[in-house]
Amino acid sequence: MKAAAFLYPWDVVGDPDAAARLADTGVQQVTLASAYHSTRALTPRHPGRRIVTAEHAAVLYPPDPARWAGRALRPAAQSWVAGDDPYAEAAAALADAGLQVHSWVVLAHNSRMGAEHPDTSVVNAYGDRYPWAPCIARPDVRAYLVDLAAEAAVRPGTAGTELESCGWYGFAHLHAHDKTSGVALGDAAQYLMSLCFCADCRAGYGASGTSAEELRAAVRRALEPVWSGPGSAEQGWAGVERLLGAGLAAATLRWRRRVARGLQDAAVAAVRAAAPGPGFQVLLHADPAAHRTGANVGTDPAHVLAAADGVVLPCTGGDAAREAVLGPFAGLSGVMAANFNVVSGMGGSPGTLERDAAHAASLGADQLRLYHAGLASGPDLRAVTGALSAIRGG
Repeated sequence: MKAAAFLYPWDVVGDPDAAARLADTGVQQVTLASAYHSTRALTPRHPGRRIVTAEHAAVLYPPDPARWAGRALRPAAQSWVAGDDPYAEAAAALADAGLQVHSWVVLAHNSRMGAEHPDTSVVNAYGDRYPWAPCIARPDVRAYLVDLAAEAAVRPGTAGTELESCGWYGFAHLHAHDKTSGVALGDAAQYLMSLCFCADCRAGYGASGTSAEELRAAVRRALEPVWSGPGSAEQGWAGVERLLGAGLAAATLRWRRRVARGLQDAAVAAVRAAAPGPGFQVLLHADPAAHRTGANVGTDPAHVLAAADGVVLPCTGGDAAREAVLGPFAGLSGVMAANFNVVSGMGGSPGTLERDAAHAASLGADQLRLYHAGLASGPDLRAVTGALSAIRGG
């Protein structure tokens, strides 16, 4: 199985040993961030730093002034990595070490956009805005995301791309000093809290025959027992139907699925048009449950594989978790990359990678993704190296 590791440019820029050290683990590819959200990241092996604070969503290359001239929504430049084009510098060093480079493009996850342009954000049934979650039903947001995908994906020295958050983002979000766990929300309640009621979404519900105001009132009624009680443990689409009712639940999904499909089709087409040749690979970070939101967006398996070359699927967890995401793609044509967290301090399990990868392969996975080579400890990387050696030997 081809193995790729995620990496930030700041893990490589300024560290002359980073690329060779990663190649020694046995990975063949690096998925390198070119457009990323705000974060605070540890750099445990870098000779010059230990913490990088990416203060806002930004691109890690110089954006094309002609593409973005006169537009209110445009990618922000970064200031936390030295150099004019840290992506290109890191990509060149990785290529020199014999590693193939694919870009890692985060799309609909951008707190800076929400802060500077509040009207672009998802608005929940209570009127609260989610500044980290651009509403992909808005024409200006969609146009921005499609152009960002084309520009950030096709960087010099890049053989393919992985598009993360290419769809709806929602309630769930790692936030500074987060205080949202006082009431337990299963993913069904989180779906209701992720439904958008901005002007474009209200119009979309109405055009599909559903009163936006009646829907908003129904969402609030459904959630009232959640707030007054211990929360909700409802999970999956069946849980959404129990909370909201099957008819209204289906109406929301019809609208959101149509919008997400439109963005995904347009983004993939824009990347292909910008790519240097037909061999440029386009993968989406995805989940086979169409109602899911976040980094691994809900998709319809057959549809997404008709548009893209494949998917990257979240496989950290037990056998059942892998079966839930890999199973719906069985028998379909396209890359299925099983994504494993290999950072022990972030809940990963590098010590079981060999066994977990074998299980994923039995379910149809043909590639591995390892999150995240720059964040992992030394023992974590040694465990990965041993697992990849055993996989190659097997």
